[in-house]
Amino acid sequence: MSAYRTGDPLGRRRFLTAAALRGATVIGTGALSTGALGTGVIGATALGAVDADAAFAAPIRPLDPAVAESAFAEGRITAINHDVLEVAGSYGDHSRVRVTNATSVWKARATTAADIETGDGLYARGLPLPDGTLAADAVWVNIVNLHATIRGIEKTRLHLAHGQHEIVGNLMARTTSASYGDASPTADLSRLTIGQSAQVLGAWRPSDGSVDLVRVAVAPGAGRRR
Repeated sequence: MSAYRTGDPLGRRRFLTAAALRGATVIGTGALSTGALGTGVIGATALGAVDADAAFAAPIRPLDPAVAESAFAEGRITAINHDVLEVAGSYGDHSRVRVTNATSVWKARATTAADIETGDGLYARGLPLPDGTLAADAVWVNIVNLHATIRGIEKTRLHLAHGQHEIVGNLMARTTSASYGDASPTADLSRLTIGQSAQVLGAWRPSDGSVDLVRVAVAPGAGRRR
């Protein structure tokens, strides 16, 4: 099983970055049952935040001594069996992630388990159960965090370079925001310019290898109007 107690934040970042570069196609689709299990399910706030940034945060130690330290699982979803996700880890291992109606799901936005599909990349946080499954309190689907250079700007997408990889970033109305220096994120994308270095948070699309952009953050001093 690929669940691990605290994990290596750099290792997690490498996995989540690599997901955007695979360009793999979706293997299939499937919906999840979201019935409550009644065992091993805890409130998401007991283990930490559930927004997109929380996937990259250092694990926290629960204040309640009755709550075990969180564990993590990652990989590609190979099958969906009712409320259990079969996950092939990026290091050749395997894990089983159990989701319920108490599990928080992120896939470019807060959503439900019904949006999880076979072929998606997964990063999950939760508690290990006696049967070896991970009872997930939070699941991030296809989340990526990239350092890239803006190479092109269109009305509905950005062209990004990440090392030797060219990535298309999809701009989503009412979702994509920009962060200029230390300023708060804004819906104003007009100050993004070609040549800027940016940190990109978004969700990978397995079907075409593009990334749905949630936030594009550029360095302090960047973002002068074109």
